[in-house]
Amino acid sequence: MDLRQTVWLVAFLNLSYFGVEFTGARAIGSVSLFADSVDFLEDAAINLLIGMTLMASATVRARVGRCLAILILIPGLATIWTAWSQFQAPSPPQPILLSVTGAGALAVNLACALLLTRFRASRGSLTRAAFLSARNDALANVAIVAAGLVTAFLWRSAWPDLIVGLAIAALNADAARDVWRAAGREADVNQA
Repeated sequence: MDLRQTVWLVAFLNLSYFGVEFTGARAIGSVSLFADSVDFLEDAAINLLIGMTLMASATVRARVGRCLAILILIPGLATIWTAWSQFQAPSPPQPILLSVTGAGALAVNLACALLLTRFRASRGSLTRAAFLSARNDALANVAIVAAGLVTAFLWRSAWPDLIVGLAIAALNADAARDVWRAAGREADVNQA
């Protein structure tokens, strides 16, 4: 499978699981699932943009890479808003559904990361953005599953979910910084 086919498949997988996770987040009132569901939507958009700009010049790819860096921050901002709402009236999400939904998200993100691994350095900032998003999301999903288990067996509180949701926002901020720098390097090479 070539890069174009891979990013289209990854976009489809992300868009599909967005619907599953967003519905689950709304049903159980989970900040971390909400953050991750928005992240699935963002990942679908990133991969769609990559698929459309693969044949573009390095200058265009660098500009799109910078736009993607900004796009990666959006789930973090949505998470902060959702977390603020949860701080106002904290209630723990249903822990088993939290863990099961997080495990499904982990399976999808691991599949996406594996699909993108061989391309992560082949097209500069664009493919780096897609790979980092999938990798970070898999790490976030492990934390979501753990938050559900902690809530179920150790600490019946909204805090494990809130902490993981805010950590997802921090991961997205770090990925955005990395993609921004990669886009800058790509632009610098093109100008040289």
